[in-house]
Amino acid sequence: MAQGCLKCLKYTMCVTNFLCFLSGVALLGFGVFMMVNFKVAALFPDLPIFNLNNILLTTGIIITCVSFLGFLGALKENRCLLLMFFVLLFLMMLAELTAACLLLIYDNKVDATVKDNLSASLEKAKGQSSNSTEVINTWNWVQTNLQCCGIMNATDWGERVPSSCRRPTEPTTYWPQGCLIRVRNWCEEHFLFIGISVIVLCIIEANLSTFHEP
Repeated sequence: MAQGCLKCLKYTMCVTNFLCFLSGVALLGFGVFMMVNFKVAALFPDLPIFNLNNILLTTGIIITCVSFLGFLGALKENRCLLLMFFVLLFLMMLAELTAACLLLIYDNKVDATVKDNLSASLEKAKGQSSNSTEVINTWNWVQTNLQCCGIMNATDWGERVPSSCRRPTEPTTYWPQGCLIRVRNWCEEHFLFIGISVIVLCIIEANLSTFHEP
């Protein structure tokens, strides 16, 4: 009976880690796709490390490596690999909780820094030089996909409002919300869901750590 339970637990954790591994690979692939096709870093000239592409790539690599370590350790029943998996999961959980706390504490500073970077990139996009082409293309992609215009609204562009700000069904009108406002409102609307997701993720990681502890 005990052997059957252990085997069931072993294969359950193998499947779980394999699914996490596939998720990490998908996230890594999406990060590479974003880096090749969309230079999101152009929107944040002072924050090159914290742009979306780098976050996706880093997260994908970490999830892929940790989940592969857990899968291999559970499959081979290797105590050394399982111990490394446990330590890495514990560190990941601490990092997630720390990042969440810092975002809550320094919410105003983060918002101001993001706004300053977006303002700098918008001014560059409004310039006439060829160096701003990449920034304009990035702004067009963001505005088209998020259905927003400028930082706060269309007036941020002055007299030269790009076509990506126009509604497809109403070409004479612009999207009413700015991109920063759009993202901020989305985060506020889904704050409870995001918070619950982080808590659930930490609980899952804690349980995985317990199950894998040698």
